[in-house]
Amino acid sequence: METKRKKVMVGMSGGVDSSAAAAILLDRGYDVYGTTLKLWDGNDSTDSSNGKMTRTCCSLEDVENARATAFKLDIPFYVLNMKDLFKERVVDYFVDAYLAGDTPNPCIACNRYIKFEAMLQKAIALDMDYIATGHYARVEFDEKINRYVLKKALDLSKDQSYVLYMLTQEQLERLLLPLGNYYKTQVREIAEEKDLINARKPDSQDICFVQKGSYVDFIKEYKNADIPEGCYIDKHGNVLGKNKGMVNYTIGQRKGLGMSFPERKYVIGKDSDKNTVTLGSKEDGLVSGLIAREMNYILYEKPDTEKKVMARTRYSQKEIPARLIALEDDKAKIVFDNPVSFVAPGQSVVLYKNDFVVGGGIISETFS
Repeated sequence: METKRKKVMVGMSGGVDSSAAAAILLDRGYDVYGTTLKLWDGNDSTDSSNGKMTRTCCSLEDVENARATAFKLDIPFYVLNMKDLFKERVVDYFVDAYLAGDTPNPCIACNRYIKFEAMLQKAIALDMDYIATGHYARVEFDEKINRYVLKKALDLSKDQSYVLYMLTQEQLERLLLPLGNYYKTQVREIAEEKDLINARKPDSQDICFVQKGSYVDFIKEYKNADIPEGCYIDKHGNVLGKNKGMVNYTIGQRKGLGMSFPERKYVIGKDSDKNTVTLGSKEDGLVSGLIAREMNYILYEKPDTEKKVMARTRYSQKEIPARLIALEDDKAKIVFDNPVSFVAPGQSVVLYKNDFVVGGGIISETFS
């Protein structure tokens, strides 16, 4: 009796990673359905100031690259309109968080609400068995603990487990991450062997919906409002000078302050109510721990006892030893073994045990 082939919806961005993921799954015997999510109203447009084409999130070029890849692989291709949900859950969140003084990570919000929630719901409605993306991480079922686990990618230089910490057991059960056991060089080789149009396409780096100017320009245009000036203050509340508006600064920033000081100064705090930016030394920016909200646990359920973990408070940071203390209301207290500099509320703290993602949450506050 012939076994029914499993069906998988592959999120295809038009880049090499998601295209290679589709090719790998096809070779493994899955029925692959290529899917591009239309997330933002920023279609390709011409900048009147220079006559050049400006690429935006989910641009026509991206969609056509994904479509061409699907045609090359001879798989069905769909475009799903999720613009309203993306605006609400990602763009509005991003803008509001910055105006509130936080430093949000829109990619994590997109993963949480769009790629691994809305897309999965759509896949289930279409009788798909799985969804898949081109993220570099590994999903496995651990029989010893009877749980799905999320692990770092084999290629640690490309590991994206940090932005996947919010995945639930139900989502992990239906998620395939075929690139987790490949190095990036191998992925490009696969794309070249398949003669895919994007085999040499550069990796995207910036916030996908902020393409022209800075995120501050985007916020001003999105809210149709100017950013009022505020004051620099020191840790004692003394006024040091004028700033360009609190949203222009991030925790740990040193350059672009617009003022010179006898000693090197860093942004160590922000107050959205008073529109102030606190400056201090690197030592002033040290914290001994943080409180996180919206905690999600993958390796185990919410722990009843204190756990030793390794923590990352931003995507590019090296892991640092810490203690995890679970609190009520999906909160947690993370205490670092040694003080850590420039931890920004709004970013995510992700916890690890060796290669395994323990879980993570959004940083609400820090303490010394």
